[in-house]
Amino acid sequence: MGDSSGDRNPGDGETPQHRVTLEAFEIDATTVTNADFARFVDDTGYATEAETFGFSAVFHLALAAPEADILGQPSSTPWWFGVRGADWRHPGGALSDLEGLDDHPVVHVSWNDAIAYCDWAGRRLPTEAEWEYASRGGIDGAKYPWGDAEVDEGGWRANIWQGAFPRQNTLEDGFLTTAPVRTFAPNGYGLWQTVGNVWEWCQDWFSPAEYRRGDVTAPHGPASGSARILRGGSYLCHLSYCNRYRNSARSSNTPDSSMGNAGFRTVALD
Repeated sequence: MGDSSGDRNPGDGETPQHRVTLEAFEIDATTVTNADFARFVDDTGYATEAETFGFSAVFHLALAAPEADILGQPSSTPWWFGVRGADWRHPGGALSDLEGLDDHPVVHVSWNDAIAYCDWAGRRLPTEAEWEYASRGGIDGAKYPWGDAEVDEGGWRANIWQGAFPRQNTLEDGFLTTAPVRTFAPNGYGLWQTVGNVWEWCQDWFSPAEYRRGDVTAPHGPASGSARILRGGSYLCHLSYCNRYRNSARSSNTPDSSMGNAGFRTVALD
C-alpha cells in the first residue's frame, strides 16, 4: 500500500510503502448512482446535508443557477462556487436536474449522507486499505487500475480534465463533469472507474502520518480526526493541478462537506 511511482502530493501521506493484510470483502462494482440514491430517499424521506444547509459546492463551468444563488468563491480555489439550491437532485444548482443522469454517480453527498445510505442498504463504506486494494485490480505496485500507462495512451481510460485547468476543457474523453458509472473499462476485479469521475468517500479518518505505523492487518485509520478519507480523484483532476487520479492517492474533507465531484461505493457487512 502506498505510492510506488513518485507522483505523491506533499502532505497527503502516501508514504512509506507498507504491507497490509486484509480479510476477504465484497465491494460494489460501481459508485452509487442517482437512481440508487433516489430509491433510498423515496424509501426513507432522507434529506442530505446539502439540502439541509441549503447550498453545496459547484464547479464554475457546471453552474446552472441564477447569479443571485452564488454565495461565494474560496480565494484558494476560485473555480468553486458555493451555490444556493445545489444538491444531489440539482447538481449544477436550481436550474439543473437529473434528467438523463440516472446511471451517473450521485454527487453532493457528504460522508454523513453516505453513512445514512449504507445504514439503509445494510452495507458500509470501504476502509481506505480495502479501497486501494480493490482499485489496484490485482496489479501490484501500478500507478493506475490498468497499469502504468497514462490515461490517454491508446485511448481514454478515465474521466479526468483535458485542456487548461480550470478554464478550458477540450472534452477529449467526452465529459465535462460526471460520466455514467459503467464508462471506460473495468479493472481486473471488475470495478468501474475507481479513478477519475468522482472522489469516493472511505470509512477512515484522515491522518498524513497513518502509514508510518508500518505493516498492519485490517487497518481502519486513526481513532479520531477532523476529516474523512476521499480516494480516486475526479473529473477535475489534471497533472497541472491535481494528479490524484491514482491508486495510492489520498485526499480528505470534513464529514459534512458536499461537492459536485464526490460520491461513494459500498462494501458488504462482515
